Amino acid sequence: MDSVSKVYGKGPAAVHALREVSVSFARGTFTAVMGPSGSGKSTFLHCAAGLDRPTSGQVRLAGADISGLDENALTALRRERIGFVFQAFNLLPSLTVEQNITLPLRLSRRRTDRAWLTQILERTGLETRSRHRPSELSGGQQQRVALARALVTRPDVVFADEPTGALDSTTGREILLLLGESVKALQQTVIMVTHDPVAASHADRVLFLSDGRLAGSLQSPTTDEVAERMAHLGNR
Repeated sequence: MDSVSKVYGKGPAAVHALREVSVSFARGTFTAVMGPSGSGKSTFLHCAAGLDRPTSGQVRLAGADISGLDENALTALRRERIGFVFQAFNLLPSLTVEQNITLPLRLSRRRTDRAWLTQILERTGLETRSRHRPSELSGGQQQRVALARALVTRPDVVFADEPTGALDSTTGREILLLLGESVKALQQTVIMVTHDPVAASHADRVLFLSDGRLAGSLQSPTTDEVAERMAHLGNR
């Protein structure tokens, strides 16, 4: 992202959700994005992932400027080069685990690489659940399906929006460890928005937003360091 700003509305009522944010993400890294309520976290994710267009500035993915793409091109790019994991698992109840995972491939008319699918199922611990439907799975297992679906297209980057928000602490930790493993083993790039200092401590780096601006970062963060920085931002 290069000098990205996002303004909603016009005139005195305009809301500056992002203000000239510039940041880059190296391949094979895990970054958490945090900030107080209203700091611009969701807008940051939406602009970085091509779900929303910045008012000014550039968003680049693997060197290509995606800010000026039309909707059809953006849809194709999101389908083929970006993975998403949300707090709500967003699984189709009528499909099996395997069908849910491979849905992005079918939508983009791509053949399923069976060896890669098998590897993804094994890495996410779903190899014995591939024929089950979402209603037959626990919440943690459903989020594993969502993560496998995000990885199956071999995307350039995975965006995770509060991926552990609907899970208990033990299950949430398992999902965070899986995200970390995908970064190390698959050289995946993961960008995760979270409000949880424990979740953020699993990342290689934490970026902090405040009032739509970058407000610092932490490398190799600990839970206490993240919580202290968040408390400082909240008192501004």
